[in-house]
Parts: sequence; structure tokens; C-alpha cells
Amino acid sequence: MDKYVIHGGESLKGSVRISGSKNAALPLMVASLLTDGDVILHNVPHLIDVEVLIKLLSRLGKSITFKGHTVHIREIGVKKIEAPYELVKKMRASVIVLGPLLARHKHCRVSLPGGCAFGPRPIDLHIKGLSKLGAKIKIDHGYIDARVSQLRGASMILAGKYGSSVLATDNVLMAAALAKGTTVIETAALEPECVELMRMLVKMGASIDGIGTSVVRIKGVKKLTGVEYTIIPDRIEAGTFLAAALATRGNVTITDCEPEHLMSVLEIIAGMGAVVKIGRTEIEIKQHKALKAFSAKAMPYPLFPTDLQAPFTSLACTVSGVSTIAEGIYPDRFTHVAELGRMGATIDVEGNTALVHGGKKLVGCDVQASDLRNGAALVVAGLCASNTTSVHRIYHIDRGYDKFEEKLTALGASIEREKDSIL
Repeated sequence: MDKYVIHGGESLKGSVRISGSKNAALPLMVASLLTDGDVILHNVPHLIDVEVLIKLLSRLGKSITFKGHTVHIREIGVKKIEAPYELVKKMRASVIVLGPLLARHKHCRVSLPGGCAFGPRPIDLHIKGLSKLGAKIKIDHGYIDARVSQLRGASMILAGKYGSSVLATDNVLMAAALAKGTTVIETAALEPECVELMRMLVKMGASIDGIGTSVVRIKGVKKLTGVEYTIIPDRIEAGTFLAAALATRGNVTITDCEPEHLMSVLEIIAGMGAVVKIGRTEIEIKQHKALKAFSAKAMPYPLFPTDLQAPFTSLACTVSGVSTIAEGIYPDRFTHVAELGRMGATIDVEGNTALVHGGKKLVGCDVQASDLRNGAALVVAGLCASNTTSVHRIYHIDRGYDKFEEKLTALGASIEREKDSIL
């Protein structure tokens, strides 16, 4: 197991290229289960989650090569239609194999994904949507056992207490693509990663109307073909580097990104007093004056992303005044607060809202990542803290950031990956 050792206090300067989107790459790879044709994906990031999914797809009859940033997926013969616990437990998004396996093979068993470090994330909307399409689903010894003689189109609302569900939308989309008749998803997720799945499915021969809107209509087809597709840039990685640049009072240009996917984030940054220059595929961030406290609430796209709530909490610690950061999707997603408190931050959590009393210098110490975005937040805090910060359990960070320490080092950060004796 590794850790990051960060000597804080250096302002980040220079440019950084954004990798392909993790949250787009995973469902697009899973969509290969819908076809016996070859699926070739470019701009795929090198991440633990991608490696886990490659192992899972291999168990489900696919042969995968991963060279450079291109993944080539071929079918070699389906031997199993079961997604086992030992793989699904490592990555909750694995549950989206349920829809395509059911659509193509009429029966599958997928392990329940369980919760995560910031609270349970139920799959009731997945089951609701697939049941609407005619699937018979039961929970059997920790597995979702799904069967159907023929999926049939239906109308449904895929929204829960905290809004639309990206993964449930993905699951139903893929199942409906091969269902008989037309499926209408109301309150479909609007996230760019979900929209990309729709676009790739269309390229594979699916019939989908309403792409990019909350009401999507899918007319089922008998067969989907192989496809070659390029993954969009990772908006969460881009937002994390924006937070790090501001927290260290740096001047950073983020390249190969999609600014349109970050408009809610850029509005908050501009309101803080930073100078932001937006190009077609790049964002330049400069610090010319004292930054102001801010308010943000994590909500479904196009509003502020929940995956940036933790890194922006670290940024808020560096800004004088009280910043208000609310979590409107996962109310318990504040595991980073206790670790930031160890570094000297003053943060009060009231319900689903963190009040960050900023302007106090953070002090480096030993901290522990408990999930992916929590870990990214601790790195951001370590970059602007005095003394040395050791971030343990960085395998969480490796799940979602490609060459994170290399990119930060190129921007002038003092960060090293070392073997860790603390498990």
C-alpha cells in the first residue's frame, strides 16, 4: 500500500492535461456487453476502477487489450452471466452490468454493491426501472437475480429523494436499447457522462430521442453493432485541479477539458474573485487578489457536482470568511471534515451543510483517505498546508485520478508516492 508525502506551500504554476472521464469510460465499456461486435474506446484513463472493470468483463466473455489510452474489447464467448462479489465490492458502478446482461442473455446474477464510506447508496431505482421493463428480480444470498423472457418498453420516472440517478439511467438505457417497443424515461439524468452513453449507443444502432434532456425515448432494436468512440474529458479531475490551483494561489491552465461541463463550478470561482479565462478546450485560472468566501450546493447536473464538494471544502479552508457548502445528493458525504480538522480546519456540519470558517493556515499531519473524493480533498489541503502532510490509503485516489502525483509535480508541487507501513 502507498501513501502521498506532500511538502506544502508551493503555488501551482503551468499547464495540465485532463485525462478521459472515469465516469464516462466505465458505462461505455459496459455497453460492450450489448453486442458481439468489437468496441474500441480511445482516451481511456489508467485507473484502478478501469482495471477492475476489465477483470469483470473478462469474466463475462470479453477479451480486452489496453494499450496507451485505447481499450479494445472483443467477444470470445459468454461463459458466465454472474458478476461476483469479489469484483463488484471494489467498484459500486459494476451494478450497471445488470441491464445489458439481462437484455442480451435474459438472465443474470449480479452481486449487491453494498454501501461506501460516506453512507449507503441504494439500488432501488435500478430494480424499479428494470422491473418496469418486465424483469423478475429477487435478492438471493447477496445477489440480484434477474430473469425475463422478453424485455418490453415502458414509461417510468427514475428519480428518488435526491433527484435523478445516473447509474439507474445507464442501466435502464442499456436494457431498453434491446427491449421490444418504446421506453420513456422521465427525469433521466442529465450528466455529460450519461449523455455520452446515449450517443455511443446511437452510434451502435440504438434509437434514442431526447438526448441531453430529462425525457428520453428509447425504441428497442433487435441488435447493436460494434463501435469506435472517444471518451470525453474528466470534468471532476478538471475541477479538482481548479480547486488545487486556487487553494495554492497559483496560475494554472487546464487543457484538453470541456469548459461547458464546468459552468456551475466556474461561476463559483469567478464569484470568489479569481480571474478565469475560458477557451474552447482550456481554462486558465489566475489569482490576482484576495479570494472571497463562497456558497455551493451539490446537486445533479448542470448544478455543482457532488464529486467536487470535498475538494472545494478544502479550498474554502484557505479563504477568509465563512463558506457554506451543502450536499444535496449524499447528505452523509462529509468524511473529509474530520481529517481536515486534524490539519487545523474549523468546520461545523449542520445536517447536510458544512460551514467552513476559513482563513486559518492549515498544518500538515497524517491523514487518511476513506473514499476517492475525500482523498483528493486531503491532497488539495496538503498542497497548501505548512510542514509535511502524509495522505494514507491513496488506493482510493488511484481509483479516479490518472497519474495524479505526476501531474501535480509538473505544476511545481512537492508530492511523492512512497510505500506505506500504516495499513
